Amino acid sequence: MDREVRALWERYADAHDPEVREQLILHYAPLVKFVAGRVGVGMPASVDHADLVSYGIFGLMDAIEKYDPQRGIKFETYAVTRIRGSIIDELRAVDWVPRSVRSQARQIEAAIQHLVPLLGRSPTDEELAEHLDLEVGELQDALARMAMTSVAALDETLHVGDGDRIPLVETLQDLTAVLPEESVDDAATKALLRETISRLTEREQTVLGLYYFEGMTLAQVGEVLGVTESRICQIHTKAVMTLRVKLLERSRG
Repeated sequence: MDREVRALWERYADAHDPEVREQLILHYAPLVKFVAGRVGVGMPASVDHADLVSYGIFGLMDAIEKYDPQRGIKFETYAVTRIRGSIIDELRAVDWVPRSVRSQARQIEAAIQHLVPLLGRSPTDEELAEHLDLEVGELQDALARMAMTSVAALDETLHVGDGDRIPLVETLQDLTAVLPEESVDDAATKALLRETISRLTEREQTVLGLYYFEGMTLAQVGEVLGVTESRICQIHTKAVMTLRVKLLERSRG
């Protein structure tokens, strides 16, 4: 944090001056645009990027209001969680996902929940399709339609104290980061994530690694693996659903 920004935080901590808050919002506005761009990947054209940015601004404002510089946590690390959460909450309120897609997503998730304990790993497309009595092509078409919901699934998984939550995507991006919202059992959650990720197929692990750790777009991941962006969306969606199933099992247990 440079000297000028540190001075703004000190002034804001003293009096919560609205003018200082506006300066902080302007300074961190590019962070909102970055998060909105990542959330917008795979969403239909009807979802306007400008709307995502406006939703994210509310999350940025909330982060500025609640951030404590004395904790020694980078503001960007803290704010990304709230910005993304604000965007996802607004998208859920709009409910842009067709009901049929949500229904099929629940069926596929239930199938994964049934197969993962039996197989001890992520089911292949063929195994999942057979369980659902679908052709592999039909399953992949369904996963492609569901790709737009995969980011929301990442954001709704990890719940912590005081009504806050840590998105799975943040845990995947930096498994060593300590966020202000973390609960005492977060280390166990991360251990479960590592164990679950190790049970994904090699290609699923590669897609998650390139997308979340290396910051590649889905199109770039497709170029690396020599497949289409649509196929990467399918792989990403199934991998995320498998992770979600394991985490939900833990939260219920």
